[in-house]
Amino acid sequence: MTPKDVIQQWVTIFNSGNAEELVQLYHTDAINHQVANDPIIGKEAIFEMFKNEFSTAEMVCIPEHIFQDGDWAILEWKDPLGLRGCGFFHIVEGKIKFQRGYWDKLSFLKMHNLPIPIN
Repeated sequence: MTPKDVIQQWVTIFNSGNAEELVQLYHTDAINHQVANDPIIGKEAIFEMFKNEFSTAEMVCIPEHIFQDGDWAILEWKDPLGLRGCGFFHIVEGKIKFQRGYWDKLSFLKMHNLPIPIN
């Protein structure tokens, strides 16, 4: 599969809310860094992150563009509530080795009526 194919599959599985299936797209030692949060390291930790997120809010990824450059794929997305973001995925041997996502955490929390942390 090309990096673009992996991301198209990622979007389909993400939208199903199936953390167990989604994490199969990641390398054992993958890193998922959503820049609004600390990096998550390792397949098991990434599974726990998605499992928790899917149980907290209904999330839908509507791809606007998927670009590929070598072994990298870039996903520009929106959701039905108006949130927008982008993700960068390094694909190695058909699996996600590194993922970095950019989106507005405060807007996400407000849209889903979730508590806003006070630092």
